[in-house]
Amino acid sequence: MRAVAALVESPGGPFTLRDVEIEPPRPDEILVRITAAGICHTDLIMRRNWPLLPMVFGHEGAGVVEAVGSQVTSVVPGDAVCLSFRSCGECAQCRGGAPAYCLRSALNSRGARADGSSPLSRDGGVVYGNFFGQSSFATYAVAYESNTVKIPADLSPVLAAPLGCSVQTGAGTVLNVFDPAPGATVLVLGAGSVGLCAVMAAVARGCTVIAIDPVEARRDLATSFGASSALPSLPNSGRADFAIDTTGRPDVIDRALRSLQRQGTLALVGIGAKAEIDIMTVMTNGLRIRGVIEGDAVPTSLIPQLIDLQLPLDKIITEYPFTEIETAARDAFAGRVVKPVLRVS
Repeated sequence: MRAVAALVESPGGPFTLRDVEIEPPRPDEILVRITAAGICHTDLIMRRNWPLLPMVFGHEGAGVVEAVGSQVTSVVPGDAVCLSFRSCGECAQCRGGAPAYCLRSALNSRGARADGSSPLSRDGGVVYGNFFGQSSFATYAVAYESNTVKIPADLSPVLAAPLGCSVQTGAGTVLNVFDPAPGATVLVLGAGSVGLCAVMAAVARGCTVIAIDPVEARRDLATSFGASSALPSLPNSGRADFAIDTTGRPDVIDRALRSLQRQGTLALVGIGAKAEIDIMTVMTNGLRIRGVIEGDAVPTSLIPQLIDLQLPLDKIITEYPFTEIETAARDAFAGRVVKPVLRVS
């Protein structure tokens, strides 16, 4: 069948809407009509040097199930769904309840199915996709049971779409990794979409929240969500029980470690390269440094929890029509908006 997809046709090139063909779902696949898709910085970073072109990105999709393969039992055509990251469901990590650390995590980033094929094509040539098991920058996407979560039919897809990545990364880190008691102090470094979702979740848990961001408008948002303070940079005094770094910046990570209470925990969720750690600071204070992918989420259980929390996600979302995807991407990269979400159909 025909679909419209936002193709990246050259490294770092723009998102360009093109007509493509999409295959019907295989036995283990789900065909979803995409109604909304969030833009995440991962999409923008990956398109810079992606080797397989043309490529369809997008990993925060929401929509309606159009068709299912013969092996699919969790959803049926007509179900409203939110799409998240894919996992194999068979490895030790998946069987142990940690699909975010699936041993076949390349399923999310290879640009094709496990057998190397793609469900997408254009004029007889391959179009790469299957990004995070979805490639939701399109009017239709092929997904899987592991990354397709049924949601209430009356939930706005614009609010649902970011649940699959940025919301569950920020809020999930607080809820799953920190699991803080009321009154604990949580330091949030970077008040973008992930950081602000961490603020929302920590406030919902009754924590004292300190948000750090150089942008005044984002500090104001953090305060409006219940942060006790929002500062342009880390203070020299004060001690937090937990800290979540969304920046990936070595200098920020170093200062975050020095801002923790003894036996405090630092969660690293921001994409970065290398950071030097003062071993004695970590050792003598019994600090924990924890890498976190997707908020340690099991999407099928966490996404319904996040919906029940009724987080004020509408306050961070800016909606764009699908035809303005490149404008939305530029606004996101420049920091002019917090969370752009495309209204696809």
